[in-house]
Formats: sequence, C-alpha cells, structure tokens
Amino acid sequence: MSLDLTSLKKAIEALERSLGTSHESAVAENERLMEAVRAGVVQNFEVAYEQSWKFIQRWLVENKSAADAENPRTRKELFRMAARYGLIPDPIAWFSYGDTRNLTAHTYDAEQAIAVYKAAELFLADAMILLANLESLND
Repeated sequence: MSLDLTSLKKAIEALERSLGTSHESAVAENERLMEAVRAGVVQNFEVAYEQSWKFIQRWLVENKSAADAENPRTRKELFRMAARYGLIPDPIAWFSYGDTRNLTAHTYDAEQAIAVYKAAELFLADAMILLANLESLND
C-alpha cells in the first residue's frame, strides 16, 4: 500500500518558502519583518519535523515486518531504523532536529528562535532527502 505523501510534501514546501522569504533583501533589512518571518520558519519547521517522523513510522508499518514496525520505542530508534532502511542518510542529524523541536515546545524567545531558524535551514535539505526516498520507495 502506498502512502499519500501530500501533507509531508506541503509541509516541506512551506518551510522552503518561508526560508526563501527570509533571504529576500526587503525582509533582511527590516528587523520587525524578519522577526515575523523567523517565527513562521519556526512554525513550519515544527510541522515539517512532526510530519517527517510520523511518515517514517507509517512507512515502517506499511513496508516492514510487524516486529520491525513495533520495534522503535523512541524517536532515536526510529531514526536509526530509517537510516538502516535508506530513508535518511544520518540519524545523528535527526537526533539534533528532535532536540531543536523540543526547544520550541517548551519556551519561545528571540535567541531560541534564531537557533531554531538555523537548524531549520539544515533540516530542509534532510527533509527533502527523506521525501525523495519515501517517494522512490513508496509502493
């Protein structure tokens, strides 16, 4: 059974658009506008990250044995399995994205927004790799 990857694709595209907007000169020159765009990047990162790990989990349920699908008890185990099955290249990077996502859930301040923004820039490339791999392995 193939997965409908539409929501993951839209989440990644929204993150890509918000990051692209943040690089436009009119935004970069206006601190208040940049702050608003950065908040959008943080929110789009949260959604794309959540969609990503949930689709990894769904892919395992649909494509691997029941024992494998039930095996990941933590997200770290899930990301290790995703790397083992070729969905992501490096689980360590995804551990970091999870830590970053946890920051956004507990508090929000300007320094953390900047840190999440920087992590989102790195995450985008890895999320696109995940999406491409899910698309190629989706049957």
